[in-house]
Amino acid sequence: MPLTINERITKIEVSGIRQFSNQLIHYPDAVNLTIGQPDFPTPERVKQAGITAITNNLTGYSHNAGLIELRKAVSQFFTEKYQFTYKADSEIIITIGASEAIDAVFRTILEDGDEVILPAPCYPGYAPLITMCGAKIKYLDTSDTGFEPDPERLKGLITEKTKAVLFNLPSNPTGVTIDSKKMDALANVLKEHEIYILSDEIYSENTFEGQHRSFASYPQLSDRLFIIHGLSKSHSMTGWRIGFLLGPEGLIQHCIKIHQYNSVCAPLPSQYAAIEALGKSSSVPAEMNKEYMVRRDYIYTRLLAMGLNVVKPNGAFYIFPSIKEFGLPSFEFATRLLKEGGVACVPGSAFSKYGEGFIRISYAYAMPVLVKGMDRMEAYIATLRKEVVGKIV
Repeated sequence: MPLTINERITKIEVSGIRQFSNQLIHYPDAVNLTIGQPDFPTPERVKQAGITAITNNLTGYSHNAGLIELRKAVSQFFTEKYQFTYKADSEIIITIGASEAIDAVFRTILEDGDEVILPAPCYPGYAPLITMCGAKIKYLDTSDTGFEPDPERLKGLITEKTKAVLFNLPSNPTGVTIDSKKMDALANVLKEHEIYILSDEIYSENTFEGQHRSFASYPQLSDRLFIIHGLSKSHSMTGWRIGFLLGPEGLIQHCIKIHQYNSVCAPLPSQYAAIEALGKSSSVPAEMNKEYMVRRDYIYTRLLAMGLNVVKPNGAFYIFPSIKEFGLPSFEFATRLLKEGGVACVPGSAFSKYGEGFIRISYAYAMPVLVKGMDRMEAYIATLRKEVVGKIV
């Protein structure tokens, strides 16, 4: 009998983001605007906290849920900044990044045949986790609603098979947040249905205008709500692999089983660094945001000057302009932009079929890189427009 592997895994592909960024090895002179990784170094005090932990031989296991000191710091952070409280001893798990937190939740709640609603375009890391659990995805199209999920469309997608809905705000790939009235309307829909809610708020500290608002601010949803958070984006700690999973005690006690057998615990030196990040280095994201806003405004202005239709983002460090006028599939457009224009971005199709007709540009890069990238892109767009006009004539 030949050896086989899990059929669900054979149907999963490498992320479209990585598929495209991996091509850059063949184009060493291209301007890379693909990856959502802050170009800032991890704050010095945070690094020193991790170094001190290693020097003091704090390199073993912690409690499966994480250091109680860190869980208390997480609880205090959310209480002080967002006025909602999760108990450190029973409602918080420190995970290996936000991705592991999402995986733990899905493997806890999903069964074969369940359905999960994903507002789309959406981060490509969600769908494979759902598929591996034997569940199905129903996309909520936001491509024609300013990338904000429409409450009536959400209501129309909910069936007896719906187990969960996942929101990501600010959004990857669009950088869009949800305004208060629309969020209230979404909460009103959700309270009428017995479904789980996952709120991926990894970019919450990268909100530019106004304060981030969480689904945790709705008490009527709290008994089935999971908050996903972490330090990768806010403190430029992608490689430290620290995420937070917050939820009601009755659900968290099951999620920790998945976390335990998958990971045991998050890396201990990283946990000590995280305590510093949430404490004396809690102001770091605001400082980074000042630079992100300068970069966003520059990219937004340049794209408008190129004549592209684009929604101005209010968070994260992505912008998602439309390239529909050129009549090219987004993968072809991005490939040509790379080969002919010398700029690498991510085709919108990487973010579900509802991202088709768009491209994602990351502005988590220094201004000289962005200027060079926009200059090259402007030249490419001008050439492409002439080509389109030539075909019409």
